Amino acid sequence: MTMYPIKKIRSDFPILNRIINQHPLTYLDSAAAAQKPNIVIDAQAHYYRNEYAAAHRGIHTLSAESTDQMEIARLHIANFINASREEIVFVKNTTEAINLIANSWGHNFTNYGDNIILTEMEHHSNIVPWQILAKNRKIILNYIPLTSSGTLDISSLSKLINHRTQLLSISHISNVLGTINPLIEIINIVKKKSDALILVDGAQGIAHQPVDVQKLDCDFYIFSGHKIYGPSGIGVMYGKKKLLQKMPPWIVGGGIVQNVSLIQDTTFIESPWKFESGSPNVGGIVGLDKAIAYVKTIGIDKIYAHEDQLIHYATNILQKIPGLILYGPKSMRSSIIAFNIGTHHSYDVGILLNQYGIAIRTGHHCAIPTMNYFKVPGMCRASFAMYTNKEDIDRLAHGLTKVQCLLNQQ
Repeated sequence: MTMYPIKKIRSDFPILNRIINQHPLTYLDSAAAAQKPNIVIDAQAHYYRNEYAAAHRGIHTLSAESTDQMEIARLHIANFINASREEIVFVKNTTEAINLIANSWGHNFTNYGDNIILTEMEHHSNIVPWQILAKNRKIILNYIPLTSSGTLDISSLSKLINHRTQLLSISHISNVLGTINPLIEIINIVKKKSDALILVDGAQGIAHQPVDVQKLDCDFYIFSGHKIYGPSGIGVMYGKKKLLQKMPPWIVGGGIVQNVSLIQDTTFIESPWKFESGSPNVGGIVGLDKAIAYVKTIGIDKIYAHEDQLIHYATNILQKIPGLILYGPKSMRSSIIAFNIGTHHSYDVGILLNQYGIAIRTGHHCAIPTMNYFKVPGMCRASFAMYTNKEDIDRLAHGLTKVQCLLNQQ
């Protein structure tokens, strides 16, 4: 078996050479934003230096090149998740994609008394848009409950489904607990009992798990570029072609109209382009294209295996630290470890770790219902990526031991 090329991978991410507070950077916040390899940085710089122009706007060479870059990337991304080119919509991020679906599909295809199923582990972005829709359309939100192990209580799902269930919207992987949800099992339960659509929030899944939207048989799969080593401000919404054709555009304006009249209704171009109003972020699309190409050269299966080894390694080390509380399942978890040190606030832990060059996430992680379930104001979260190595975890454990001593002296 070929060795995982961790040294080569780390050399491709220039920011990992930084020194923070006189310590080597230990970057353990990839669930919030993954770092960028040289291929992404260089591709964006090349585009802005040599090819930049408005895509889908002109007949001159630069415009044609920008349009080609955008549409080639659309095809590559479609292939990456086993979709067709016409099913890939470019958005700003996962949050915008969910809002698009809630406002376009939700406001036009749900009615009084319908219900939507979410889970208690969702990011706020997969709760708040549905709460607003529920209020406006007088529909009901039901939630698959969390369990103390950090998994979902799948046994309760059947009781939540009925003939008025219109949608299940669920995260692929929990952004707090790292729980890998058994999507195929859950989707099968829903489809056996209803005609509900399936939306998968893949923000945490896309960089860590193979994604095949045909095997999942989901209706929507959405993710942000900055989670998969691409730029910020660019994301992807996959939607089944037949759905996208029926859904009206949400944000309207330039670039998506077929005809505008001062008297008659405006008509729009075909999907997916009718959802991409305004000037597209072609530079971001170019960067995302290269990020996905980079992931493919390493192999998503190899990345998952590497991160899985790190999860086990980190769990074994961290659970030996007295007073440290770990959250989340012991198995079927990916790339994320959530923890607290006794009753000390996560912010205090994070600030002190930063003094040793260790970057983690602290707070409620845009998942206050999850915090409420575990009865804590916040958690510390260390998250891994393809470039994380055992030395990073050793530094985290060493730093936590020092932090614990400092906090216990107060």
